[in-house]
Amino acid sequence: MTGSFTRPLNALLTGFSYLNGRVTGSPSVLSFPTAVSVELTNNCNLHCPECASGSGRMTRPRGFMDIDLFRKIITGLKPYLYDVCLYFQGEPMLHPGFFSFIEAAGKMRTTVSTNGHFLSVQNAEKLVAADLGKLIVSLDGSDQETYQVYRQGGDIERVMDGLRNVAEAKSKAGSKMKVELQFLVSRHNQHQVGEAGRIARTNGATLRLKSMQVIHEEDTGYWVPSISKYSRYTRGNDSFMIKSRLPDRCFRLYFNPVITWDGKVVPCCFDKDASYIMGDLTADTFRSIWNGEKYSTFRKRVLTERGGIDICRNCTSGLKHVRY
Repeated sequence: MTGSFTRPLNALLTGFSYLNGRVTGSPSVLSFPTAVSVELTNNCNLHCPECASGSGRMTRPRGFMDIDLFRKIITGLKPYLYDVCLYFQGEPMLHPGFFSFIEAAGKMRTTVSTNGHFLSVQNAEKLVAADLGKLIVSLDGSDQETYQVYRQGGDIERVMDGLRNVAEAKSKAGSKMKVELQFLVSRHNQHQVGEAGRIARTNGATLRLKSMQVIHEEDTGYWVPSISKYSRYTRGNDSFMIKSRLPDRCFRLYFNPVITWDGKVVPCCFDKDASYIMGDLTADTFRSIWNGEKYSTFRKRVLTERGGIDICRNCTSGLKHVRY
């Protein structure tokens, strides 16, 4: 596919591949993804207990993506992509060459998600000048006491200052960059959802409530909100279970793969520890990986027994009546 119709035609074919898989069970794909998430680093400055990176339980190597690898990714996928997300695990703004990645993405719509500790006046102005499409800032509380229950090692005032810096930089430049305040709702901060909305509005941001994913099952009761609409879990006889039938389908397998800092292609953002590596971009092309046997076998498994795949059992895909 070439020319100005490449992206929309690819998106149509991606949608068709997804729907065809749901109806027929075929794992074949006729297109490329419409978005990609690229992990700049899996290092982080915080120690969030239910984060694979922050908790220290991640078993894969730590590191920083090489800019040449990123350029290879963009060169190969740019004709097809609508969105490039520069985050997965870790804090992307820890990367020493962070701004070079936004520059290398060119005119593509780019999104960055950050814990907000590096939004100095200078960095806020550089983000606006770089024409970033969307900035997501995590703020899981409206005061330090509540915030630090989950964002361990974090400083809420530093994040608040960062939000103000971004708002001022946007105003000064007349920027249309979108800013989203992401609030991970837990038992400990659910009473501050309203205040989070006020903070978002004050700083020219939208508020997104996200249901908390718990990776350590023994701690689920400690974190899960008591307000049902904020929780992805329900209590069973002896444990908590996700509020989903886990239907045998997944749009992420067709629309939005993830690439780790060292070039490993994994199926989606729920594969935190890269347990299901589809291929390695330092050795192969994305095309060969995307259309390869490993991906086809994994798609087929999702289409027949998704509930039997461990990374799928915490997934929000197919989850109804929950804010996430």
